[in-house]
Amino acid sequence: MPDPAGRAVHGDSAAGSLFDSVTSADAENPYGIPGVPVSKQSAVYRGFWTAIGVGLAIVLGIAINEAAAVLELILVSFFLAVGLNPVVEFLIRRGAKRGWAVLVVATVLVGVVTLVLTVLIGVLQDQLATFINDAPKLLQDLRKHKTIAHLDSRYHIISSLEQKLRDPNLAEDTFGGVYNAGLTVFRALANALVTFVLTLYFLAALPRLKKALFSLAPASRRERVGQLGDEILRRVGRFVIGAFLVALIAGTVSFLFLLTVGLSVYALPLAILVALLDLVPLVGSITGAAIVCLVCLANSLTVGIAALIFYAVYETLEGYVIYPRVMRSSVDVPEYLTIVAVLLGGAIGGIVGALLALPIAAAVLLLAREVWVRRQDRS
Repeated sequence: MPDPAGRAVHGDSAAGSLFDSVTSADAENPYGIPGVPVSKQSAVYRGFWTAIGVGLAIVLGIAINEAAAVLELILVSFFLAVGLNPVVEFLIRRGAKRGWAVLVVATVLVGVVTLVLTVLIGVLQDQLATFINDAPKLLQDLRKHKTIAHLDSRYHIISSLEQKLRDPNLAEDTFGGVYNAGLTVFRALANALVTFVLTLYFLAALPRLKKALFSLAPASRRERVGQLGDEILRRVGRFVIGAFLVALIAGTVSFLFLLTVGLSVYALPLAILVALLDLVPLVGSITGAAIVCLVCLANSLTVGIAALIFYAVYETLEGYVIYPRVMRSSVDVPEYLTIVAVLLGGAIGGIVGALLALPIAAAVLLLAREVWVRRQDRS
């Protein structure tokens, strides 16, 4: 039979050539010749890899949810390490090596925490016992006030409180029993120890961690990425300093108030407690104020009402004036964005979310100004 060029091709020769090629292919591919690759535009191909991606995302979400508690400890530890880094850098500039600087910071932290707990535990134990013993008398004094007596006769608030105070199972109902209370304290101590150790590790290895993270950027942009990253870390450090400043203001104001109302015996420990709790976003300052108000009520109804009025005014000033202004000067975030970030962070991630919300907002604002806005200006 002729080929396209007009030459005759014998059938046996064509069959032999085809047989040789099959034999050669079988020798190279004993399990068969690979077929034509599946087109990447195929619906089957796209559906398969989409299903794989969705499955991996679900598995990753489940893993993150299961490890949420551990991830929170890691985030808080890294956050504290970045916040303490300015102190370590200060000691390094004075000639100390980084290891020794971290050791000095850790020693000071342990000493301060031990001293504060020693002072507070004894005083608060006495105050709690006094408050529980004086609670029935305090409720009787409240009944002498006409307005409160009228409200009690209508809503039976004081009567229900008296009934609960007379309940022999009050402590067990309140704290969930000795076993549960002990287990809660043990978990809190274990988490605090893990956080402390991780903070020291992160603090000691922070330069190496930064170098490793910045090396992931392309070489042409690595210097700029490093500069932006260092600025973000500096802002986180200034945020921690600003938070301590706000807590110091709260403790000082509480100390002066307690001296003014005649509770000088408990002024210092309660002021320290208010300052420490003020470091906890959203609920910390309110909790500290509530404790001080309870102690004031245990001593006098008049002093208790004065404390309620005082902290109602101060909490408003701190939340909407002091805290936003201090953070604006510390991390260069506008006051309105400070309030919005803390509220959103608390709604999304609870206490940890509120703690990290402002540094994250400062980082996003910096990147938006230096990257996105500049790119828009050049376009």
